Amino acid sequence: MTRNGAFRSMMIKSFSRCPSWRGAQAGLSWITILNKRENYRAAFDNFDAHKVARYGDKKLAALLANPGIVRNRLKVSAAVTNAKAFLKVQEEFGSFDRYIWQFVGGKPIQNNWTSTKQVPARTKESDAMSKDLLKRGFKFVGSTICYAHMQATGMVNDHLVTCYRHKECARMK
Repeated sequence: MTRNGAFRSMMIKSFSRCPSWRGAQAGLSWITILNKRENYRAAFDNFDAHKVARYGDKKLAALLANPGIVRNRLKVSAAVTNAKAFLKVQEEFGSFDRYIWQFVGGKPIQNNWTSTKQVPARTKESDAMSKDLLKRGFKFVGSTICYAHMQATGMVNDHLVTCYRHKECARMK
């Protein structure tokens, strides 16, 4: 395994759901999606990219009838599109980990914010990630969504220096 292998292994699996998970949130409050996370997990076969990539019209219709998730046709279809794109990236790069970490030079970006007003919604790295993901066929992966992914998976440490997690995350290189 790579540096901090267990953590990165978890991130590889997590990104297979991030485009659909974070994309589902686009235009909605985060708490709305967070409250539906178990419904998403069940509806999307525990976010198994291999299974989601094979969804056909019947499964899409069932998802669109599922009141436990956001029933937006574009977002549901994007989950399937993103699963297929995710698998292609894994095949091309050997792992999604190898691909995604190139946007931060292979190690977490360590910020030293003292105020939440300093924390950006996007960066040049998330802009580059978004542009490349879109080029590869991913949907609902704008720069802000990519930056949220980077924060959630430890690619960037945006904890304020006064937060106990800042030092812990800074050690995860």
